[in-house]
Amino acid sequence: MTNTQDFTKMFQDMMGNMPVDMTFAQDAFKNQAALGEKLSKVALQAADKSTEISTKWTKETLTKMGNVATAKEEAADYGKAMTDFASAQAELAAENMAAFAEVAKKVQAETVELMMAAGKEMGDEVQNAAKKATDDVQKAAKKATAK
Repeated sequence: MTNTQDFTKMFQDMMGNMPVDMTFAQDAFKNQAALGEKLSKVALQAADKSTEISTKWTKETLTKMGNVATAKEEAADYGKAMTDFASAQAELAAENMAAFAEVAKKVQAETVELMMAAGKEMGDEVQNAAKKATDDVQKAAKKATAK
């Protein structure tokens, strides 16, 4: 019967000669967390502003609805009240949709800005990590060949 060779020592020596620097992974995790935080802040601000717009729109609609709901002396007054309400609603819709569009535009601009900054930062980090890894491998290779 043959005995299988124990490769444990060989792998330990090999891994010990290959330096592994985990700071790149840690920095990447921290940067991703920071980016997530910034993007969340943008999203929460947009949600807050959108809620304000919706609430204002609802209040204005309910206020204008009060005139429609009141009893009228003449039958024609009901038609006029509905026409006035519809006209006011069309105006409100245009104003509020423009406000929502501004919120969306701001979110888009801030997101693009954050992503561009993150991409530049990530590129710099990868370049630095690659240079460091190359230097470490060269040192390890020189060390291994010097033995």
